[in-house]
Amino acid sequence: MTTLKNILAVSLILTTFGAFAAGQKSSMTCKENALKDARKLLSFYRNNDERITIDDKVTPLAQTANPQNPSQKFDVLETWGYIYKGKYRMRFSYYSGLDCTLMGEEILEYADL
Repeated sequence: MTTLKNILAVSLILTTFGAFAAGQKSSMTCKENALKDARKLLSFYRNNDERITIDDKVTPLAQTANPQNPSQKFDVLETWGYIYKGKYRMRFSYYSGLDCTLMGEEILEYADL
């Protein structure tokens, strides 16, 4: 009986978290900006390496709230960049209500250390 209660409790938590995490999907309005900003960010991060390539695929993620004004939402777009054998995930936050104003950027190198 205790095991059944535990399973039900975990299921309820996961369902609640899944509904919370789903959020509203970001708009693709700023897709071209994300591709341009990805090249700039990776160039800055890796010292203008001439082997940089940026994937044309841009993935819209869940919107995030503006920390200063939670009623405003930022669109979050993800794309990938590559240098030789290096792989980099980049995420950009835009306020699309003001001509795709860049509000944040993140870069993460994928590596097996």
